[in-house]
Amino acid sequence: MENGTSRQGDDGVGETRPRWRFSRPSVGTGLTAAGSLSIRAVIGRLTSSIDPSSTRSVVHLAHGDPTASACFQTAPEAEDAVVDALRTREHNGYSRSSGEPHARSSVAEYLSRDLPYDLSPDDIYLTSGCVQAIEIMISALAQPGANILLPKPGFPLYEARTTFSNLEDRHFDLMPETGWEVDLESVKALADDNTVAIVIINPGNPCGSVYSHDHLAQIAETARELGILIIADEVYAHLAFGDRPFIPMGVFAKTAPVITLGSISKRWLVPGWRLGWIATCDPDGILKEAKVNQAIQSYANISTDPATFVQGAVPQIIANTKQEYFNKILGLLRNSSDLLFGKIKDIRGITCPHKPEGSMFVMVKLDLSCLDGFCDDIDFCCTLAKEESVLVMPGTALGMKNWARITFAIDLPSLEDSLERIKSFCDRHGKVEA
Repeated sequence: MENGTSRQGDDGVGETRPRWRFSRPSVGTGLTAAGSLSIRAVIGRLTSSIDPSSTRSVVHLAHGDPTASACFQTAPEAEDAVVDALRTREHNGYSRSSGEPHARSSVAEYLSRDLPYDLSPDDIYLTSGCVQAIEIMISALAQPGANILLPKPGFPLYEARTTFSNLEDRHFDLMPETGWEVDLESVKALADDNTVAIVIINPGNPCGSVYSHDHLAQIAETARELGILIIADEVYAHLAFGDRPFIPMGVFAKTAPVITLGSISKRWLVPGWRLGWIATCDPDGILKEAKVNQAIQSYANISTDPATFVQGAVPQIIANTKQEYFNKILGLLRNSSDLLFGKIKDIRGITCPHKPEGSMFVMVKLDLSCLDGFCDDIDFCCTLAKEESVLVMPGTALGMKNWARITFAIDLPSLEDSLERIKSFCDRHGKVEA
């Protein structure tokens, strides 16, 4: 049969079995390959490596959810705002596709505090976390033959979404020897007439970097020379605890147009509340003229909206959270990063080229030549999980083979214990010198 295959039924009469025209995607496809290296997929693989017979507590240094530690919890003012919003019974219906006006206005005012111009509510598109902000922006920019410049190392969701949208990604280097600054020469070498944007993550995930005013100005000037827009991923905005203050990329939007992505997830320690935003920092109207705003709105119209009760709470979350709360969180991150940076120096086969100054992560280099039995960073991290019940993120998932990302947004006793386990692990697997 052309449209099916024959088989014998119970009565001996031939039956036609349909030939289904769908199948599982090949594991060799770009999207499937990218998905296999997503943060969640890699954490799942690490978790499955843990010895089930072990009685040791599992320490999670691989993910970016600090709420697993009791010391990293949201402000009571934020909790009260959500409860109050629910009890008004005014936020139980559907949301507008770009977000509710009062919430957009509040986010616009919040972001404008750090800018030399004011954003309007029309510049803000509320999203279901920063993840959806990334998805919408990549979709809005995708067009046949276009490419986008992504940092290496970086956040793997960008690569996965560009693959899904048939947008070519090209990776420029971040330089550990200069505090993970952007290699602007590699940016210029990669860009061509089909390049539409460059992604800048500041404060840095996965590097813990915070860029200076001068370096951000150089990035903006490079984008202007190339005629491309800047996607500024600032989900870790204001989580800067070193010598450099956080400066938003939007400060330089008169040099090159900037689209800022952010959320309340990290600064308020509520990643599960899923409230993010896209902000068009466009004082000269370049994005509007190019109809980028229209493309964002079109994709927002066919996307899910953030929960209405969280939108209802946003004005009070922003207005009522005390500076003392933010200072406390910065102090916790500073102390844990100091502990990690100091302890790493004593661990064989691991070096940290730059002390973290922001976000919740640090990248460390693995010297597998002085360790025995590991073929790469994934092998190292899986074996570490199995033998020590400590999870760290292999750098391959972030574009840097034989590196690893470590989260330090956990309580100090757990962090110290996990670093002692890593040290014992590396000592045990160290090569014996001849």
